[in-house]
Parts: sequence; structure tokens; C-alpha cells
Amino acid sequence: MEIGFVSNVVHPFITGGAQKRIHEIGTRLADNGHDVTIYGRHYWDGPKQVRYGNLHLQAVAPSADLYTDDRRSITEALDFSARALGPLSKRLRANEHDLVVASVFPYFPVLSSKLAALGTDTPIVTTWHEVWRDYWDGYLGKLAPFGKAIEHLTARVPQYPIAVSGITADRLAEIGPSRDRIKVVPNGIDVEKIRNAPLPEEGYDVLFAGRLIADKNVALLLDAFDSIAERHDATLGVIGDGPEIDRLQKQTAGLTHADQIEFLGFLDDYEDVLGHMRAAQVFASPSTREGFGITFAEAMAADCTVIAAKHPESAASEVIGDAGYLVEPTVDAIAGQLDAALNGDRPSTDPLERAGKYDWDAVAEQAETVYQRAIDGRW
Repeated sequence: MEIGFVSNVVHPFITGGAQKRIHEIGTRLADNGHDVTIYGRHYWDGPKQVRYGNLHLQAVAPSADLYTDDRRSITEALDFSARALGPLSKRLRANEHDLVVASVFPYFPVLSSKLAALGTDTPIVTTWHEVWRDYWDGYLGKLAPFGKAIEHLTARVPQYPIAVSGITADRLAEIGPSRDRIKVVPNGIDVEKIRNAPLPEEGYDVLFAGRLIADKNVALLLDAFDSIAERHDATLGVIGDGPEIDRLQKQTAGLTHADQIEFLGFLDDYEDVLGHMRAAQVFASPSTREGFGITFAEAMAADCTVIAAKHPESAASEVIGDAGYLVEPTVDAIAGQLDAALNGDRPSTDPLERAGKYDWDAVAEQAETVYQRAIDGRW
């Protein structure tokens, strides 16, 4: 296969889950003899066209800031999509790609990829990490109808849709393609890398890692931990940064066991995050909005006891299965499960065994099969 991935951001020059997925799958497909090109912004040093490992990187736009006031820039998304249209169209008309895989967010690249493929037989595969629906109201405020309209339009573009979880597939089916048209290929992890991540000098009994936003419900975790910390002489480490950081630190200052809680901020080296997972006994993230939840898979690979929230907007139950615990997103429920886990309670399924199904090798094999089905018209 000759595959073109379209993503304004490119791993490892800009970190993030969507671009890391492209890198990991693309690298393995290239190892299997496929030709893989990633079209993105010019975030790397050197010429616009370079080889990075076994991947071809093609800059179709200069580097640019992705965020405006903590929100993804609409101007940046439009600019990238417009700049990508010409180079991608030229390559497709020269039959240089068997298919194009467009990472959905921020939507416009999907529309651009579809326009570039007009007049050709090149299938457009899309990868849906989340479907926002009403989440736009809080994210864009008065501009929410614009966000919803673009999301709905993107969902209705003729495409071969992939979702990273069943819950994301179900949400997508509500606004676009029928559910039986949507394939599920999960996000992945490097199990071996996680198992060999260097341990920190000081670890924590309980760990949270993620962006500090309201949906992650770290405030609930802080109160729950405070209520059981004394019984276990336990410590809690909070890794991450975000708009909630000041409020959470103020909340912590008023807790009885504030001295047993530490905010580590954003860790530049992700191996440090993985090392903290290996050192922790419990990984707790009561997030109520997860399109997949990669940290759950990583924590299982690190042999943590995982505690997640039971919520219809979270794919945690799909990822964890019986290899962790799902609780109601309340202080009492989280505290009860923390108490049990710190007392040595373990899930019925081995977390290490469960984590194996998300190893990038297995995920790339699934993606390869699905991509070939799109090319063959056997979707």
C-alpha cells in the first residue's frame, strides 16, 4: 500500500495522542513494506521533504501556533487545510497513494482531503478520536453552533470511518454514517517501553496523569484521597497542567492531608510519566469524558490497579474491562475503591494481560487490515 496520512501536527515534533497514533501505526506499516507519507506543518528542522525513520514527511504549510486562549485555533485549521489541498491533490491525481487517512480533528483537513480526492478512486479513511456534540457549548460558547455544524458536516462526508472506541463509534453514528459502517481500531501503547520505563527517585501510592480540566474530576479525587490518606499513610501524585491547576492547588491547601499530595506539573519526558505509573500502586482518574482513555491502558501495562469513573460519556469500561474498577464519579465511591485498592484488592483480570491487546503491534495489524479493506472496496 501507498498511504498518505494528513495531520497538521506531526509526532514527535508536537506531542499528542492523534499524531502519535499516526507515527506508531505508520512506522509499523512501513516496516511491513508499505510506503507511508505524512502531510503536516513544517515543525521539524531542515527541508520540507525529509525521511524520519522509515516515514516520508511532507510539509505543506509552515509551523504555526495551534491554540488561541486555550482553544484550538480555527484560523490555523483553515489555513492548514487550504495549503494541504494543492499538494495532496497533485499526488492523488498522479496515483501516488492508494488511500488517504485523515485525522478528523480539527475537521477541515477531512474536507480538504475529500476535495483533493475528487475525480480519483482514492478512498478517504477518517480516524475519529471523539465526537463532541453538546460539548461544543462549553468549549465555544456563542460560537458552539459553528462547531456543531462543522462536526456534523464532516461526519456526513462520504468516507471510510474508523473510531478509536465503541462509544465513539456510537456517538458518530448519531450524527453521520450508520453504525455498521464504522470500524473500531483502538489507540495503542508500547507495552515493552512501559514495562522498562526508569523508576523515579520518589514514587507515589496513588497517581493521576492527564490534562487538568473540569471533566477529569481531579477535585473529586483530591477529596476522596484526603478522606482515606491517614489510614494508609499514602501519597498522591498529580501529573499534568491545565486551566484547573490554580483551583485544584487552592483546594489541596485546605485539605487535612495536603502534605501527602504533590502536583508535579507537566513532565516533558513521557518516560517519566510511565516510570511514575510503574512506581504507583493505584492509578485513579475519575474522568467522565474519555473518547478512549490511553492512560488507563498505560497504567494497566505498568501493573497498576486502575480506578476509573463509570459514565456514559467515557470509554473507560471498554478499555479496562475486568482488569480495573469502575465507580460512580462521587467522593464516597472513589474513596471506597481507593481504600480497597490500597488494602491490596486486585481486579479479577490481570491488568498486564489486558494491556497486551492495546500494544501498537496489535493495533497496527488491525489498521492494516481495515485500510486494505477500504482499498479493496470490502468495507
